[in-house]
Amino acid sequence: MSYRATLHRLVDSLSERDLPAVGQVLASFATTDPVERALLLAPLDDEPDTDDEDHGLTEAREELARGEGISTEELERELGIK
Repeated sequence: MSYRATLHRLVDSLSERDLPAVGQVLASFATTDPVERALLLAPLDDEPDTDDEDHGLTEAREELARGEGISTEELERELGIK
C-alpha cells in the first residue's frame, strides 16, 4: 500500500472531532512560508474572554447590538486613510 493510500485510510478513520487538528497539521506541510506554518501549528486559544481580561468587550458588543457602531468607510474617513 502506498503512503498516500495509507494516509487516506488514516484520515478516513478519524473522528469528526479530530479532523480540524489533523487538517491544520497537514496544511502546515503544504506551505513553505514559515510564518504561515507557525500560525497553522499554533495552539488554539480556547480560553473564554472575560471583561477582566478585555475591558470594554461587553460594552462594545452591546453598542453593536444597538447599532451604534460606525462602518469601516466612516472610520477610514475619520482617520484620513482614504
